[in-house]
Formats: sequence, structure tokens, C-alpha cells
Amino acid sequence: MTTTAAVAVRGRPSGPTAEIVFIRRSLTHSLRDTEALLMAVILPTMLMLLFTYVFGGALDPTGGYVDYVVPGIILLCAGFGASSTALYVSRDMTTGIIDRFRTMPLRASAVLTGHVVASVLRNLVATGVVIGVAIAVGFRPTASLVEWLAAVGLVALYILAITTLFAAIGLAASSPEAASAYGFILLFLPYLSSAFVPVETLPAWLAWFAEHQPITPVIEAIRSLLMDTPAGEASWWAIGWCILVIAVAAVWGSWLFRHRAGRD
Repeated sequence: MTTTAAVAVRGRPSGPTAEIVFIRRSLTHSLRDTEALLMAVILPTMLMLLFTYVFGGALDPTGGYVDYVVPGIILLCAGFGASSTALYVSRDMTTGIIDRFRTMPLRASAVLTGHVVASVLRNLVATGVVIGVAIAVGFRPTASLVEWLAAVGLVALYILAITTLFAAIGLAASSPEAASAYGFILLFLPYLSSAFVPVETLPAWLAWFAEHQPITPVIEAIRSLLMDTPAGEASWWAIGWCILVIAVAAVWGSWLFRHRAGRD
């Protein structure tokens, strides 16, 4: 597939064709890495079943805990899926393939765009599977079609934000193993939010952090859209945080790519 990418873009000006080639390349790699694809679905699903059937009775004796926990599981699924992007990007940077791409008339963003777009598509599919399993175990959203579309749009925006961040982490890491370790740290953020329990039930110092970190407003906004719960200003904060992360990660990633690939 690498040879195909080289032939497709050699001698052509950098444009949308380059991005399309690298998106196809990344999607092909994703389909071949079936273990990572399966784990991105299986791990969040197992956590949802664990919290619903093992802890759910204690947290909500009425049996409605699944309705509370699913929005958090959706973001957890996105995090697991996006974390592989850091590994793929770091692998590209350390195996010498970037040196071959440097000889082609490519924008620095083309390689990263391929990884990011492929990850977003992959994670949207995985998220759909997780939501299907949630409905099978009792998740009963009250959202209208418009609210569903808004929720999917917000989930897609969050996936884009965290994937762009993981891509930048992959560039910053010295090896694929280090990229995986750094990305693993970010996967803990949903646990320190309102994903599994209300923020007000946490110790005061932890509640402050959970309330002001980016994951909580995204979860509350999705929960409001799907379950008609009060959102307050969470929706605006969610969109703002996602846009900020995308902007910072994109600039950081572009700088890292030019620096590590030896471009001016």
C-alpha cells in the first residue's frame, strides 16, 4: 500500500488527491489490524456491561443506570479507538517511510490527514456498534431525530479532537511504545468526569477537576441530547473545548511533523 501511495502522488502537486491516497492507506492498515479494531469495540462494551450489571444495582437500584452511563461509554470508546492513531503515526515516523514521502510534492498535513480521517471513520463505526449493544441491554434514549443528529455531530467533533491530539502525541513520542504509553494516560480522563457518577458525589478537590476538565461538558451535552437532561452551558463548553483541542493539536502536530521530517 505504501508503494501505491508513492506512485499515486509522485510528480503531482500537493492537493486533495494526496489526502485521499493517505486516507485509503490508513483505512487499509486499520482493516488489517483487526485486533486493535476489535479491542476498540470490545473494551468499552465490557466496561458498559460491567458497570451496568455489577455496579449498576448499587448505584441505581431502579435499573436505570445504563441510561446514565452510556454517554460516558461512548466517549470511552472514542478514546480507545483514537489511541491507536498515536501508535500508527509514531510507527510511520520511526520506520523510515516518511523519508520516502519527503521526496514527493506533499503538504505536511497529507500524511496526518490520512491517519486522522481514517481514525474518525473507524471510531464512528465502533461507536455505532457500542450504541447498538447498549440498546440491547436496556438503553432507552428519548431523543428525537434532530437530537440524535446533533448528538452524532458532537460525538464526531469529539472524535476528531481526540484523534488530532493522539496524532500529535504520536509525532512527539520517541517510539511507538512511548506513544502508546502517553496515549494511555489520556484514557483515564473519562473516569475523572461525570461519566460514571455525578460530579457532586466526588470529593471536593476531585469534583472541581471533574467539573472543569473537557470531558465532562461533552458527556453532559450528549446526555442532554439523548436523555433530555438539563445541559446548562455544557453544550457550548463542549464545542469550545473540542475546537480548542483541534486547533492546538493541529498546529502542534504540523510543527512536529516539519521538525521531525526535516522540512522547513
